[in-house]
Amino acid sequence: MRNFFGRIVTFGRMVRFSHTLFALPFALTSVVLASFTHPVTAMKIIWIIVAMVGARSAAMGFNRIVDREFDAKNPRTKNRELPAEKISVGEAALFVIGASLLLVLAAHELNPLCFYLSPIALGVVFFYSFTKRFTWLSHLFLGLGMGLAPVGAWLGIAGEFALVPVILGLTVVAWGAGFDIIYSLQDLDHDDEAGLFSMPKALGVRNALVVSSALHVVAFMLLVSLKFMLPLTSIYLLGLAIVGIMLIHQHRIVRPGDLTRLNFAFFNMNAYLSVGLFLFTLIDVLK
Repeated sequence: MRNFFGRIVTFGRMVRFSHTLFALPFALTSVVLASFTHPVTAMKIIWIIVAMVGARSAAMGFNRIVDREFDAKNPRTKNRELPAEKISVGEAALFVIGASLLLVLAAHELNPLCFYLSPIALGVVFFYSFTKRFTWLSHLFLGLGMGLAPVGAWLGIAGEFALVPVILGLTVVAWGAGFDIIYSLQDLDHDDEAGLFSMPKALGVRNALVVSSALHVVAFMLLVSLKFMLPLTSIYLLGLAIVGIMLIHQHRIVRPGDLTRLNFAFFNMNAYLSVGLFLFTLIDVLK
């Protein structure tokens, strides 16, 4: 039994399960916003969470498989589960298949539209893993994969497209791409040696950070625009103010030549940001 739970923990580490906190709160924020015009049930919320976990686990597992040779040569990633042979490629492939089926099952339980679109969603998140091989815009593809979360959550509730989830999805695209540019700074030397593409490599660190800041400004403005589309109040605006402060602080602590606080900016600040936005939006709607 101990070995069984140990394997679960190992697979969880492989896909960095704790990082689900990045996109899941945006999906739940989309659910909250959908509640203005559509009924929300506990079962729908559960299936949306299941779909999110399945999609992200499949995407991360697939990424680990296709990147395993690069990871093995990178000092930062050489101890990951596949390069370190803690998990075999076959086991990882079965994990990806299982997680993908979990997404499809959850989508089926939500509504036909989600079910029909679930293979496309998987295709998008799988495709991201190859983009670093041929374009320095790979950060935007990561953002696109993450941006599917709030759109998919809205579809799970409403069963139809609307402008609000698209705006929220674009917010996540800009936000995710912006922080991925920052995160990629630590692999600049390795990417250069391995022939991989990234924005810091293509534009230089300083210019890449400028683009990252611009993307986060776009993300913030898109969140502001939701205030004019929905009956949100000052509580939501307070949440936005905190989000803005977090974004500014994230860029203040990561500078060219000083990456000592990069992991704090990436992991802590972005988790706090997404959870904070969700909580303030939820309080606003429930007040």
